[in-house]
Amino acid sequence: MHAFDWNQTLREQFEWHWNNQLRARLDGLTDDEYFWEPVPAAWNVRLRGTSTAQVQAGSGAHTIDFAFPQPEPAPVTTIAWRLGHVIVGVLAVRNFAHFGAPEASYEKWDYAATADEALAQLDEQIGVWLAGVRNLEQDGLREPCGPAEPYPDAPMATLVLHIHRELIHHLSEVCLLRDLHLRKATR
Repeated sequence: MHAFDWNQTLREQFEWHWNNQLRARLDGLTDDEYFWEPVPAAWNVRLRGTSTAQVQAGSGAHTIDFAFPQPEPAPVTTIAWRLGHVIVGVLAVRNFAHFGAPEASYEKWDYAATADEALAQLDEQIGVWLAGVRNLEQDGLREPCGPAEPYPDAPMATLVLHIHRELIHHLSEVCLLRDLHLRKATR
């Protein structure tokens, strides 16, 4: 009897969606779409010094909008903001904590100034994540996540499932924003 490969199954949960639905939907993303604010006061990635958000995090020419605690209701976020969140908060921070990637945080990140730059960052971080998960093999999925995570005793498999849900969720929102941008009413 052939042993079931949990590592492959967990990777395929996201890889299939990425390769067959998501990545092609991101091709051709324009800077206009990337920075488009579908409603007033949306959180975005902005040139340093131009934000009115309580917190403007980032190390480069652009910062990402935040507030602590998060306002109720939470602000609508742009494609740039959502990609920044996925690239940094979902992937790069975990790639550093678990897979030996360079240190990353919202405060230290050099946020993308263009859609093409953001997609290159996204592709890189997804590549690091998937390679890291692959290298965990079967046994590594059972190991505790450790102190870098809110639930340090949870197995890595739980973290992998969580990150894949986050990726599918937020990147699908990016696709919806692209659909809305394409069909937005001109005033």
